[in-house]
Amino acid sequence: MRERLGRECVYVPSCRLAVYLALRRWCAPGGSVLMSPVNDDVMLFVVLAAGLRPVMAPVCPRDGNIDICAVPESTWRSVGAVLTTNVYGMPDDADELRTRCDRMGIPLLEDAAHAIGTTVGDRPIGTFGTAAAFSLGKHAGATGGGFLALEDPADRKALEHLRDELLAPRQLHRDLASALRPVARATVQRLHLVRPVWRTMRTLGLLERERFRMELQERCLRDGTGRSPNLGAFDRWVRVDLHGYRRAHGRVLQRTLRRRMSGLDADLSRRREGTRLLGGTIWAAAGVRDTVTEGVQDRHVPPLFRVPLMVRDRDKLVARLERCGVVIGYLYDPPLDDFAGPEFVEPSPAPEAARWFAAHALPVDPLLARRMMRLLQREAPQPADPFPGPALHDQAPRE
Repeated sequence: MRERLGRECVYVPSCRLAVYLALRRWCAPGGSVLMSPVNDDVMLFVVLAAGLRPVMAPVCPRDGNIDICAVPESTWRSVGAVLTTNVYGMPDDADELRTRCDRMGIPLLEDAAHAIGTTVGDRPIGTFGTAAAFSLGKHAGATGGGFLALEDPADRKALEHLRDELLAPRQLHRDLASALRPVARATVQRLHLVRPVWRTMRTLGLLERERFRMELQERCLRDGTGRSPNLGAFDRWVRVDLHGYRRAHGRVLQRTLRRRMSGLDADLSRRREGTRLLGGTIWAAAGVRDTVTEGVQDRHVPPLFRVPLMVRDRDKLVARLERCGVVIGYLYDPPLDDFAGPEFVEPSPAPEAARWFAAHALPVDPLLARRMMRLLQREAPQPADPFPGPALHDQAPRE
C-alpha cells in the first residue's frame, strides 16, 4: 500500500482503530469533527470514544457524501477536523475539502474503508488528507486488517506507539478462525446456504444488529460520553461486527491477509466491471450513473465497494431479496443525527437529503452484479422519485 499511495503506512488490525488513532493524534479532546450522517454507526462511536463531538454535515443527494457548499460558515469555524466517508467507494470532493481545511487550519482525515482503488482525477483517495484510514477487510475477501496512510512520515513512530498501547494480545485460535472465515463464507455462498445461515443466526440471537443500526443504549452511552478519550468505555459499540478490531495479528493471519491482498488488483477489476453494469441501470444513484458514464469515456470506471441503487419501498425489496438468499448490508438508515439525537451529535442544519438518500439506497455488491440484475429485473422495483428539495446550498443557512 505504501507503493500504491506513495505514503508511509502504519498497519493496524482494523480501519476503525486506524480512524481512532488519527482522531487521537490530530484532534484535541473536547473538540468536534465534521462528518457525513450517511455512515456506519461504528464511526459515530469511534468519534465519541476519542472524546470528540460529531457534527453532522449536509450531504449531496447524488452520493451521500458531504455537500461542502451547504455547510454553514459558522460550522467551518467551529470544527477541529473533517472526516470523510467516501460512502460505498464514491469519493468525497477531497481536493476541495483539503483546500477548505487548509484555509481553516484543521486536518482532513480520510475514511477510505470503501475506497481502495478509487481516484479523484489521477490521484488516489488516501493521498489528500493529513491521514487516511483503509480497511483490508472490505476487499479481496480478507477478513480484517487495515492501515493508516500518513502525509508526514515523521508521525509514524508516535502512531505506532499509541497503537501498541491499545492492542489486545493476539490469540492463535482467533487468528485461525479469522483465516478460515473467507473459506467458510465462500462455501456458504457456493452451496446457496446464505438464507438458512442468516435465519439461524437471527434465531440464535447471534446478529448484533436487529435493524440497520445497532441498539443505541442511551443510558450506557450517556455514562461513557465525556471529554476524555476512552476507547474501553465505548468497546461495546465499537466492536460490533468485528470483536477483534484491536487484537494484534499473529503470523498465521498476517500470511493469510498477504495472500488475500495479492488478489487486490483482480478484485478491483471485477468491481469495476460490476459497477459499470449496475451503474447503467435505471436504479443507479445519479452520482454513480454520471461517474460510470465519465469513466467509460476515460476507460476508468471506479471499483465501488457497493453500488447504491435508489429504489422505492427499499425495505420491502430487502426482505424479498433475503428470501432469495441475498442479504443486503451496509444500510445507513436512519442518518446518524436521527439515530443518536442532539444529546450525542450536532444535527445537520439541512437533514432532508441525508434522510432521502438513507431511505432509498440499496447498496449492491458489484461482484454479484449479474445475479442482482436478474433478481431486480424479476422483482421490478420502481426507481426512487428524485430528491424533492432544492439544491442543498440553497437550503442551508449561510452565516
